[in-house]
Amino acid sequence: MFWSFDGVTYRLTKLKKIGIEMPRMSPELLTRFLDLPIPGVIATLRKNGLPYTVPIWWLHEDGEFWITGTHSRIWCKQLKNDTRASLCIENGGDFSGHVGVDGTVELFTEPEFDIWPISRRLAEKYVGRGDPNNDEAVEAFFANMKTEPRLLYKLVPTVWRAIDMSVYQGKRADREYQAQREN
Repeated sequence: MFWSFDGVTYRLTKLKKIGIEMPRMSPELLTRFLDLPIPGVIATLRKNGLPYTVPIWWLHEDGEFWITGTHSRIWCKQLKNDTRASLCIENGGDFSGHVGVDGTVELFTEPEFDIWPISRRLAEKYVGRGDPNNDEAVEAFFANMKTEPRLLYKLVPTVWRAIDMSVYQGKRADREYQAQREN
């Protein structure tokens, strides 16, 4: 079984042990989910190979994720040494879901690349939240961003996981264990 998102077709993984497919997000639901201003957690690799995780803001455009940081942040330095990364985005409540991607990043810096239009869209997404009443706060935040030694990463996913948690019931073994505990 396959589904398409942003012009790319993905194969849905079948869970052989329990004979069901994971409740993947539909392309429409995935698009709505990726528009939400929820932080993600990026995993980078230390020199010794251990993962390093930190919450970040991200912007999804055309199947790729834009992430801004500064030259002094540990995770930014790690991505300069090893471009492999994973991004986890999770949300609960009424719009419960999980998106995880694995891939590699490409570094963009000034003056070779104008990082500010994308950085501004990040500020608008997370500070503005689609509310014109927040325009002044966006301007102040963006002005502060421009005083920092900023850079921009583009995470290009090679693996996607997008699960609609509103319909996920867990693996059969988990459900059976919970049922036994209730009896």
